[in-house]
Amino acid sequence: MAAIDKPPFLSAAATAARVRSGDISALEATEAAIARIEALDGAINAVVVRDFERARDAARALDRGRAPDDERPLLGVPMTVKESYNVAGLPQTWGFPEHRDNRATSDSLAVSRLKAAGAVIVGKTNVPVALADWQSHNPIYGLTHNPWDLARSPGGSSGGSAAALAAGFVPLEIGSDIGGSIRVPAHFCGVFGHKPTYGIVPPQGHALPGVERTSDLSVCGPLARTASDLDLALGILAGPDADMAQGYRLALPAPRHRALKDFRILVVDEHPLVPTARVLRDAVARLADDLAGLGAAVGRSSSGLPDLAEAGRVYIQLLGAETNNRMPPDARRRIEEAAAGLDPGDGSLKAIRLRNINLPHREWVALDDRRARIRRQWRELFQDWDVVLSPPLSTPAFPHMLGIEQDDKRIVIDNQEITFVDQLVWPGVATLAGLPATVAPNGLSPEGLPIGVQIMGAPFDDRTTIGFAALIEREFGGFQPPPDFAR
Repeated sequence: MAAIDKPPFLSAAATAARVRSGDISALEATEAAIARIEALDGAINAVVVRDFERARDAARALDRGRAPDDERPLLGVPMTVKESYNVAGLPQTWGFPEHRDNRATSDSLAVSRLKAAGAVIVGKTNVPVALADWQSHNPIYGLTHNPWDLARSPGGSSGGSAAALAAGFVPLEIGSDIGGSIRVPAHFCGVFGHKPTYGIVPPQGHALPGVERTSDLSVCGPLARTASDLDLALGILAGPDADMAQGYRLALPAPRHRALKDFRILVVDEHPLVPTARVLRDAVARLADDLAGLGAAVGRSSSGLPDLAEAGRVYIQLLGAETNNRMPPDARRRIEEAAAGLDPGDGSLKAIRLRNINLPHREWVALDDRRARIRRQWRELFQDWDVVLSPPLSTPAFPHMLGIEQDDKRIVIDNQEITFVDQLVWPGVATLAGLPATVAPNGLSPEGLPIGVQIMGAPFDDRTTIGFAALIEREFGGFQPPPDFAR
């Protein structure tokens, strides 16, 4: 039996099946997760809010009240959730010291749905301040490490989520994504992550304290160690909230195909605005060659592909307009001062980010119109192609970079130094257009670090991208435990 087919690396579905059959109790599953967190999380610092006693009580209640025919899909499955979600009675800070004492008074809608499906919430996982980094570090909870290499980042902002999965603490997590915050941690930690079509998972209860508006661009979605668990979780999380359900229902279509040979696959492995490490491009190319060998139609160019350079710039501007609202006053002042000192002719991505601290609404509307045109182009492209494969980011997991302002961080990609955060344009491809995007494991780098592949699909084709990830998982392999946490 492979390591991923037995505890502590069982899937969520397999764990629920064992509880349902009576092979184990919900309390036993919960105690196993707690014991592993207590034994191993000291090195990682992923589960930063621990709610073990209430988790034990919830598991006991499940065991006492469970009917013989209980079919709840997550029955007795221990879970953690990203710190930014409301869980009644627990801290919700987004890493801001000024919110250190904030306690949620009710569960977010996503957490309510997970609990209703039988999940047991054992704690919350680490995030960067304002969810605004591909590292997971903040003044309240400290730094989270990658289980594959403790000197490297697990990603962000759902970095604690992906690290907890990779280390075998829990089989299922829920994160959020506006700049790759689900997809980058999945890529860095060798797990699966899904950024849903924009709007299909209601975000209620995932916002800074006191904020009720729905965030532009941002989505809520699952991370897991198997593609099938992503599909299971999406079925629980997706669907209109109570108000919208009075007039709407969600009916996601089935996967476009059931066999890899039937897919039309477009490969996009280079971005015009940033370099992409050869190791990432080679991994996508190998997968594409393997898929072509199975009979799939694989293309490496398309006249219907939107202009990625234009889309990247539009995305960076809209992202800045949205996320700058999360910044404390002192941070905003620093950005305003930096923007004021820019050369008027500076058209770099860094300059675009800085200038959007105070984007006028008229300019936002013009950008939104350009976004609508790009979305239409993607819809038309997916009439000819079923999925688009790309790298999730320009690099594998990088060493921790602490104490440096975001726009001052630099990274070297194949001997070319760039501003670290310019890599945002890769996850922005799917984010700008509201596309579903699934990240699946796609081998290891020569350094032994996980590499992921991003699978993008047409709006509402979430089950196609997840289904494609499941097919490549079955054909070529998926999650494997980090060597130091494989026991």
